[in-house]
Amino acid sequence: MTRKTLILLATFGSAALLLGAFGFQHIGGLAPCKMCLWQRWPHAAAILIGGAALMGGPRLLAWLGALATATTGTIGVYHAGVEWGWWPGPTSCSGGGADLGAMDGGALLALDTPTGVVMCDEIVWQLLGLSMAGWNAVIAFALTALWIMAARRG
Repeated sequence: MTRKTLILLATFGSAALLLGAFGFQHIGGLAPCKMCLWQRWPHAAAILIGGAALMGGPRLLAWLGALATATTGTIGVYHAGVEWGWWPGPTSCSGGGADLGAMDGGALLALDTPTGVVMCDEIVWQLLGLSMAGWNAVIAFALTALWIMAARRG
């Protein structure tokens, strides 16, 4: 494959994953957690990098594309590990939540508490044993390989 074809595939791959995430959110009604949102930003960066690289940018852009997809893949591995209970996640979106024993009755009944917090340690969708975070990691690392192949092509 040519360098341009590899960049095109990697760019479309990130676009497909990002569109899929928006589809699950807006069509499927699955609100993203904090770490899900973290995984979206590197895909957006990879799409912009891909656009610049396709317009004749330097080879460095392909390495930056690889860095972007490797970043989202790494976040995906971390997120999947949190979902599977391998390690703790951010306290703001995982774990047992607030310490109810330390709250007084007024705090428990307050109307200004956050609502709709999506927990990072709960799997809301999975396919073949992998959650969305796990699939993001697998596919993102495949995209990283495409970016690296593109960077190594003259």
